[in-house]
Amino acid sequence: MEYSKRYENTLVPILFFAWGSVFLDRMAELYLAPFFAPEFHLTNTQIGMLASALSITWALSSLFFGVLSDRFGRRALLIPAVFIFSIMSWVSGLAHSFDQLLLIRALMGLAGGPCWSIMAAVIEESSHPSRRGRNAGFVVSAVALVGLAAAAVLAAHIRARFDWRWGFLRPCIQGLMLGYVIWKFVKEPERHEGEGGHHHGRFALADYLQILRFRNMWLCCLGAAGIMAWLFLLNVFAPVYITNVVHQSATTAGFLLGATGFGSFVLGFLFPAFSDRIGRKAALLILAAMSTVVPIVLQIPFLYRHLWLLAAIVFLANGGQAIFALILVLVPTESVPMELAATAIGLSTLVGEIVGATLAPTAGGALAARYGLGFPLWVSAAGAVLVFLVSLFLKQAARPRMEAAAVTH
Repeated sequence: MEYSKRYENTLVPILFFAWGSVFLDRMAELYLAPFFAPEFHLTNTQIGMLASALSITWALSSLFFGVLSDRFGRRALLIPAVFIFSIMSWVSGLAHSFDQLLLIRALMGLAGGPCWSIMAAVIEESSHPSRRGRNAGFVVSAVALVGLAAAAVLAAHIRARFDWRWGFLRPCIQGLMLGYVIWKFVKEPERHEGEGGHHHGRFALADYLQILRFRNMWLCCLGAAGIMAWLFLLNVFAPVYITNVVHQSATTAGFLLGATGFGSFVLGFLFPAFSDRIGRKAALLILAAMSTVVPIVLQIPFLYRHLWLLAAIVFLANGGQAIFALILVLVPTESVPMELAATAIGLSTLVGEIVGATLAPTAGGALAARYGLGFPLWVSAAGAVLVFLVSLFLKQAARPRMEAAAVTH
């Protein structure tokens, strides 16, 4: 397979903004909830159900359509998924009841799942082995910069100038434009020739189930559950802990979460690139140890007297996005036959979304009610510890080094 650096340099920014736009659409609901919840008379439980419905359908479709894209190709599924997902964002703004919005968000998750697994597979297959970590890390880091930071800014902008329904239209327009760019410039990866001897037309169910024979896949699923629990418990309960327990202002909470989010973006493209040199396993061990620190230091009252020091610590320690790139994309795809790349990404995403994004926040709420708001943050830290323990048992994939030796830049 020939790798074009010029094509990579075009592909990476396209998928960066495309993936950031998809995640912006996903997060728009959470940031706009304070504006539409009173109109629909929603309870906190119902707001949580909206996020959970999207997470569950996202998880299932990520695996299902990932398998289909391994069989029938990437573009045939990715391009319609981006368009449908974007249109469903606009349709969210047309809802007039909780039931309508719940159905729309569930359908939106069905279209969003394949965007993730297929985009990740495309960047993996289209990158030279020596640049896979760098490229995947940069694309995945779009979540922190575009999907989270931009979503918060968008919500504030909408609140000041427009009705909340417009907040779902703007991501839709952006997504449709990027869908066109993907259709125009993103090529179908030539991933099957000479990479395992299988052609997608001859694959049967047993071929996809073979990924379960790889120890790294089981470990990646555990790691995905750990890092998603870390992320969602941190983002849900840290703001409440900072304001209600440490008695800091909402502005302080926003400042600290902004610092840790921006740090996640920076480390999100630095460390996967670094892993191209030191190996995925070593990078994961370092990142997991660092990330364990974040939910712990936020519970130390003394540090709030030195706010810039606390902000610097959480900025430098948040390896979340880098862990996502490694545990959900790079390690799974480098551990299984290349023609099963999207299936591997989909499986680890499925487990991570259901355990970390759906079950963990609900369980965290129950634990907070019983043991106090600090307890979910300790469970968040335990999620990062789980990633560390999982990483100890990972087998370093040999394929990237073999390919790097065989393929010139």
